[in-house]
Amino acid sequence: MNRSARYALRIASLTVALGLWQLLTSRDIDLWLRFSQFPTVTDVAHTFADRLAGPDYWTDLTDSLTRILTGFLLAAVLGVATGVLVARSRLAEDLLGPVLEVIRPIPAIALVPVAILLFPSNEQGIVFITCAAAFFPVLVSTRHAVRALTPVWEEAVRTMGGGRWRVLGSVVLPGALPGVFGGLSVGIGVSWICVISAEMISGQYGVGYRTWQDYTVVDYPGVFVGMVTIGVLGWLTSTAVELLGRRLTRWLPRTAHVPAARPKPAPAGAAPSPARAAVREDTPAHPEEARDEHLV
Repeated sequence: MNRSARYALRIASLTVALGLWQLLTSRDIDLWLRFSQFPTVTDVAHTFADRLAGPDYWTDLTDSLTRILTGFLLAAVLGVATGVLVARSRLAEDLLGPVLEVIRPIPAIALVPVAILLFPSNEQGIVFITCAAAFFPVLVSTRHAVRALTPVWEEAVRTMGGGRWRVLGSVVLPGALPGVFGGLSVGIGVSWICVISAEMISGQYGVGYRTWQDYTVVDYPGVFVGMVTIGVLGWLTSTAVELLGRRLTRWLPRTAHVPAARPKPAPAGAAPSPARAAVREDTPAHPEEARDEHLV
C-alpha cells in the first residue's frame, strides 16, 4: 500500500468516526450509553469556531504549551542523565535506586498537595508535576537501554585508547538513543495527562482549567472543544518527538513492512530448482548434525 492510499485510509477512518458521532448524537440514541447527553459534531464545531475568534483560547493554549514544554524538557535532561548514571555506576544505583523506586509508583497527579506546599506559585507547581510525570518513563527506558548495550563496543573504544567520556559520547549515548526516545514518547503523553489534571485542580489559565470551567457551567460543547484541543496538541507533540528520534537515529536499519512471499510448491514430478537443491544439500538431515555444524 503506497503512502497516498494510507493517508486516504486514515482520513476515511476519521470521517467515519465523526459521522457515527453525529448520527448517534443527532438522533438522541439511548441504548446502554446515553448519547442524547452528548453535543453533536456541528455544535462542537460552532463552539470551536467561536473560541478561535476570541483571545482566551489562544492564551490558554500558550500557557499549556509553555508548561508542558518546560516540564518535559527538564524531565528529558534529568531522566537521561539519571538513567545513564544509575546504569553505569553501582554507587549511584545504591544511593539513588531505592529512593527512585519508592517514588516511581506514586502517580504524578498525587503530588499536587506536595507541589502546593513546596512551591510559592501554582505555575511552578504545575511545571513540577509535569516534569515528575515524564521523568520516570525517561529514566526507566534510558536505564534499560544503557544496560542492554553490547560490552564489545565499549571494549573496542577502550582498546583504541578512549577514556570514560569517549565511551559515553561514542558508545553509551548513541547506542541508547532508540530506548531514550521510546521513553520520551511515553513521557510526553503522560505529561499531557498530568498537566491537564493539574490545571483543573490548581491552575488559573490553560486548556485543562478552561475545560473544567466549561463543565462546571454545563457548557458541554466547550468541554469537547477542550478535549479535541488536548488530543490534537498531544498528537502534534508526540509526532514531533518521534520525528526527532528518527532523525537522530538515521543510522539504524529500518524495517520495511512488506510481507514475505511464500515459495510456490513445485509441481508433482518436477525437478527441484537449483536454489532449493542447494538449500537441501546445505541443510543437515538431523538436528544433531545442525548442532555440530553450529559448534564448528
